[in-house]
Amino acid sequence: MTGPVLRVDQAVLQANIAAVTARVAPSTLMMVLKDDGYGLGAAWAARVAANAGVGWFGTYDVPTALRLRDEVGPVPRLFAWATSVDAEIDAALRADVDLGVGTLDYLRRVIARAAELGAVARIHLKVDTGLHRNGLSAEEWDEGVGAALRSQNDGRLLLVGAWSHLAEASDDEDDAAQARFLAAVRRAGELGADLPHRHLTASAATWARPELRGTLVRVGAFCFGVRSADGPDLPGIAPAAELVAPVLRIDGDEVVVGVGSFDGLPSILAGRVQVGTPAGARTLLAVGPDTVRVAGWDAAAVGDEVVLFGRGAHGEATPTTLAEAIGTVGEEILCRLTAHVRREEH
Repeated sequence: MTGPVLRVDQAVLQANIAAVTARVAPSTLMMVLKDDGYGLGAAWAARVAANAGVGWFGTYDVPTALRLRDEVGPVPRLFAWATSVDAEIDAALRADVDLGVGTLDYLRRVIARAAELGAVARIHLKVDTGLHRNGLSAEEWDEGVGAALRSQNDGRLLLVGAWSHLAEASDDEDDAAQARFLAAVRRAGELGADLPHRHLTASAATWARPELRGTLVRVGAFCFGVRSADGPDLPGIAPAAELVAPVLRIDGDEVVVGVGSFDGLPSILAGRVQVGTPAGARTLLAVGPDTVRVAGWDAAAVGDEVVLFGRGAHGEATPTTLAEAIGTVGEEILCRLTAHVRREEH
């Protein structure tokens, strides 16, 4: 090993997916693969997950969904929720990607592009449940459902779902958001819509509050072994990646390791966390641009492997505990790693 390596583990990812799937049943898992699969590689994760039986994948944007379609083939459903330009709408329709639609303008553009292409758009209408991250308001809901149903009657659209986000700030707020969501679903039914796919919860609420789950649940970070910051450990869930780097030299009572802030490791971690070594946990003493310094151990040698974060087998912190030491979230620790960190699949 000549530099830092992010090792991603297929067996761990599969075990995490199995644990999440069992936890959310009878709801169906939509595995979210935003931010290049939380830094582990969306294409790799999608292949592993599809082989494990995952039938839904969620992505923030259409271009990611298109890349995943190339990886997983025509069978899994793909859901892209960001409002997109017309060229991306066209590509999504050709690739059979479900679209999350959260504004009347976007709905009109999707309908227009489907008519232009002679395609059928499959959409999930978003309900504004009070978070105001787009979504149709109560005043807009009837108009949106009505427009979708008219287009459906014309053979240009399938209205297959409703969705939204939760703030996850308090149980009371989430309960109120669910009430607004369910009211919108009921109203859609009164207008003649059949919405088999209803999804409101992401990782934390999905795991902890089964009463909020819909027919689908969107879970990303937990599948990759990243728990919520300051949240409890999750049974059956472990980090699916570990960051390792070699000892470059011995400097007195310290060892110098070949990874640094230029690789995405936050410099403010110095003195706050433990890393894993052949002799067990050691304190991370300093983080420079391309190296870190770690408290030494007996018989330390050039080439020894140091685990900056992982599953704890060598005393190292997890991505989430690393993040908690500096007041951020585990996703950031993974996603900020640069292209200089080589990915290695196991």
